[in-house]
Amino acid sequence: MNQLNSQVWYDKVLVSTVLILIAIGMIMVTSSSLYYAENGIKSGENHFVIRHLIYLLIACVSVSVVLTQPIERWQKYGPYLLVLGLFLLVLVLFAGRTVNGSRRWLAIGPLTFQVSEAIKLFVIVYLAGYLVRRTDELQTQIKGFAKPLLVLALITGLLLLEPDFGASVVILATSLAMLFLGGARLWQFIGLSGAVAGILGIIAVSQPYRMERLMTFLDPWADPFGSGYQLTQSLIAFGRGSLFGQGLGNSLQKLSYLPEAHTDFIFAVLAEELGLIGVAFVLCLFFVFFYRAMQIGRKALILDNPYAAYLAYGIGFCLTFQALINMGVTSGALPTKGLTLPFISYGGNSLIGCGTAVAILLRVDYENRLKEAGIVKQSPKKKDKGGKNK
Repeated sequence: MNQLNSQVWYDKVLVSTVLILIAIGMIMVTSSSLYYAENGIKSGENHFVIRHLIYLLIACVSVSVVLTQPIERWQKYGPYLLVLGLFLLVLVLFAGRTVNGSRRWLAIGPLTFQVSEAIKLFVIVYLAGYLVRRTDELQTQIKGFAKPLLVLALITGLLLLEPDFGASVVILATSLAMLFLGGARLWQFIGLSGAVAGILGIIAVSQPYRMERLMTFLDPWADPFGSGYQLTQSLIAFGRGSLFGQGLGNSLQKLSYLPEAHTDFIFAVLAEELGLIGVAFVLCLFFVFFYRAMQIGRKALILDNPYAAYLAYGIGFCLTFQALINMGVTSGALPTKGLTLPFISYGGNSLIGCGTAVAILLRVDYENRLKEAGIVKQSPKKKDKGGKNK
């Protein structure tokens, strides 16, 4: 009994990493939003800080609820969640709120709900179940690989109608990684990856504004006060940061020079104030997060719980992909996309979505530890007609 009482039922490293990222986010949202709020919002300089704290509290409630839900419940309701997600994607095209030319949000009273944040998680939950149900088909027949692609094509098409190119890239990349880990043949994976890259490339140049973003990414200084303004200001922030940064709170670019300084481009403010040291530290934190997610997934696979394993893999890939894309955009390594930096950027939908995903990951880890402690028995292996274990 004493041994059970002393048992740690959660991943200390993962929890510590996420809490540090959230703390950095709270500090950077405060630093990057005060001037903008004071000069543009009537409710005062703490407008975004207070709202960010409220979103954190809501995220904590979401985490508390999700932690109590067994993983098998996600597996059971995965297809229904996917249908719900598709319904919301259609609904937002007709009844969504338009902001900066994109129709991505559903208004719920004073709150707004970004459908793309939910659909990322719904796709992971559904695809993990598909990989369990269709493992043999996926590994032996091309149709097992093609079926989920039809669903992904539908989701991507609806996202592009909003338009939300960034969420489409994250979902496709995460899904490809999960399919590969689920046993898809290498030639299928390589062929599909090339096809997806080609299709995304065609989509990227099919609209004038996307083509403009691509040209701006290649040479932002060609029009530093027009289409390249946001990226050049972000690059200036990185340059001013140097090795040790200008000091917390001392960013100049956040003083109305850099648009979206507290949301999509918060990493540029962090680079300016904390320098290369701060950038490297945040990168290391996301690497640790990804590593722990992969370890939790691997442990679930060893304990004969493949659904939980694929769920952990998908969450690890999704949040890490999104973080790397955001960092790549702000540093000029990737074309501009509207993606937040997980746990750090201002935004209630992002915080709640990331918190829910981490709660599922912690629940997978908790159930792994229960099985290791012998409190919950591992699933018995099926027997064939001759009575032998398969």
